[in-house]
Amino acid sequence: MINKEELQSLFENELKNKLSGLESMRKHVAKRILGGIALIALPIMLGGALFITIEEKNIESLQWLVKILPFVIIALIITGIVLLILNRKRKKEYRHRYKNEVVHEVVKAIDPEWSYAPDDRISQSEYYSSDMFRQHFDRYKGDDLISGTIEKTDFRCSELHTEYKDVTYDKDGNRQERWVTIFKGLFFHADFNKNIEAKTYVEPDTAERLLGKFGQKLQMSSKGKLVKLENPEFEKIFAVFSTNQTEARYILTPAIMEALVNIYKIYKRRMYLSFIGSRVHVAMSFKKDLFEPKIFTSGVKYEDVEFMFNLFMMNATIIHELNLNTRIWTKE
Repeated sequence: MINKEELQSLFENELKNKLSGLESMRKHVAKRILGGIALIALPIMLGGALFITIEEKNIESLQWLVKILPFVIIALIITGIVLLILNRKRKKEYRHRYKNEVVHEVVKAIDPEWSYAPDDRISQSEYYSSDMFRQHFDRYKGDDLISGTIEKTDFRCSELHTEYKDVTYDKDGNRQERWVTIFKGLFFHADFNKNIEAKTYVEPDTAERLLGKFGQKLQMSSKGKLVKLENPEFEKIFAVFSTNQTEARYILTPAIMEALVNIYKIYKRRMYLSFIGSRVHVAMSFKKDLFEPKIFTSGVKYEDVEFMFNLFMMNATIIHELNLNTRIWTKE
């Protein structure tokens, strides 16, 4: 695995040229998007204002313009829509090249043996197996699947976004729909090297963080009983629920609790974990799309590559911090 100095060298010697080569395509895509939006929005706003002005002031000499104005507006809107549709292919080509020429190179630099599939994702069965998010989803999206091994531990990781459709009715009986995010971010699972009999869940401790010690009394879950552990810093960040208190303490050793605190401090994101079967599952929340190319700003920035590198290194960080490579336990 490369370090930050080697990543900087990779950027200067290879990735910078590739990103610069993609700039003309990026600018072309951006111009078409902005042009299409302008052709849709501006005629509506300006045409509407002109129509109102002519009608209110009763300008007879411009009444002919009132008659043809709707047709002009419609023609411009259709042109804008066509431009956006035609641009989708160009945008898709730009994304494809970015994923294969930049993202793939970063993954390969970390470990040439890792497999990277830009359009694949963690499967729905893997997502369900984690049992972290029980809300039924109506939309399941994701990409940038990475699978491989770190020393002796196999893992799989991808970006995921799950949502459900919330349907409500107003006082007049009109149907209203909105999409609600269940989870959006990085989803990871790895071999825990032990067949776990119970199910143990680690979740953000929002109750205690907001309400202090009183919040502990409000902590309830359908995922088992609250597990009290002897690490005050850990318990300020996480709440643990398990179907077996003894096994939960066996899994969450002082070293692993300290490791989870360290991971939280590194990434500063809401984290969910589950220990089920022989796997540890980790979900780290992000609001934005993580590995997509820039459209409206320059993509030739080392900071973007470094951010990508840090996210991919999350796999190694979790495995090393949780000591998954030490093989303290053996599967029965």
